[in-house]
Amino acid sequence: MREPGKRLTRFAKVRRAVWRVARAVFVLVVVLLLGVLIDGWRAFGEGASGARRERIARSPEWKDGLFHNPQPLVNDAWGSVVGAREASPDTAPHDVVPAENVDPVRFATAPASGLRVTWLGHSTTLVEVDGVRVLTDPIWSDRITPVDFVGPTRFYPPPLRLDDVPVPDAIVISHDHFDHLDYPTITAMKDWNTTFVVPLGVGAHLAYWGVPEAHIKELDWWDAIKIGELLVTCTPARHASGRAPWDQDHTLWAGWALTGKAHRVYYSGDTGLFPAMADIGTRLGPFDLTMIEVGQYHRAWPDWHIGPEQAVDAHRLVRGRAMLPVHWGLLALAYHAWTEPAERVMRAAEKAHVRLLLPKPGQSIEPTDARTYEKWWPTVPTKTAEQDPIVSGNLGNLVIP
Repeated sequence: MREPGKRLTRFAKVRRAVWRVARAVFVLVVVLLLGVLIDGWRAFGEGASGARRERIARSPEWKDGLFHNPQPLVNDAWGSVVGAREASPDTAPHDVVPAENVDPVRFATAPASGLRVTWLGHSTTLVEVDGVRVLTDPIWSDRITPVDFVGPTRFYPPPLRLDDVPVPDAIVISHDHFDHLDYPTITAMKDWNTTFVVPLGVGAHLAYWGVPEAHIKELDWWDAIKIGELLVTCTPARHASGRAPWDQDHTLWAGWALTGKAHRVYYSGDTGLFPAMADIGTRLGPFDLTMIEVGQYHRAWPDWHIGPEQAVDAHRLVRGRAMLPVHWGLLALAYHAWTEPAERVMRAAEKAHVRLLLPKPGQSIEPTDARTYEKWWPTVPTKTAEQDPIVSGNLGNLVIP
């Protein structure tokens, strides 16, 4: 029989070994976190201060030191954990995505109809409306994180080289999440002769990164600014903001309405479904084109991202004519198959008799074109709306027209 002292000695050795491993893991985690902070510090941006902060405090959406949605967001943390275990094996493509390389000569000729949009992947579009060019949420980086060694990477190179982008009259940003406000891209554009139109607070990031204050216009919901002959209106959205744990919801999130002499375009930004979409349609519609997010959804966060079927509902609420799905086809930020947003929005649009435009990345399309889309993505297993419904909450008596 082994003596008690020897058993205790062995236990002590095991305990010391476990402690050494735990301490090493802790040190490694701390070093990695410090590396992220050091490498990505400027990419985190800077908070608002001075007159910018005073203006934020006057916003109806600002309360108790944060921006708030009229309808609170629900986030099911456990559902997110379960969702990760059930993730599709096809969240990213296994083969080359047939993106169309853009010849910049294309933009030397104005669109015949007066309205043309070039989808460059995710939520980046170049909109030409009644002689004014607007670039939305520009993302040219390979990796969409504050650091260059970890995080989601794009499925394909930018269809249009950054050096070939015709300098737009305006660059509009929907909010400051990394897949919409890209630090390397903004710093590459900071000296362009353009106007950066952003929601409240986001201008502080841009100014910190070197964009001249004179080129920054910050708007609250329902505020508007003229860019040439185009009226750019900041519209409500249902989402969140923040680039680091310490600045969550310190800046506003928004959608945008672009009202020209003859055409109107609506861009949803990131959003859940919310009742004020009907107000957007009444006050600023009807829209010749809507660009509404359809991807990166999950039933655990249905108030954050609207999902394909509710995106079609949103299109109808804002009184859209043709719909271009965005926020899909470039990054794996959710658990669904990368093609699922397109498959599901096609079925929803057909059921609702909504005209859908699904161009390849890099392809330009005019809403008056007779064509709608050609299926350029592969067929992989996807879930349906019945299998995985995305239903935003707190909608009151909202009626879809």
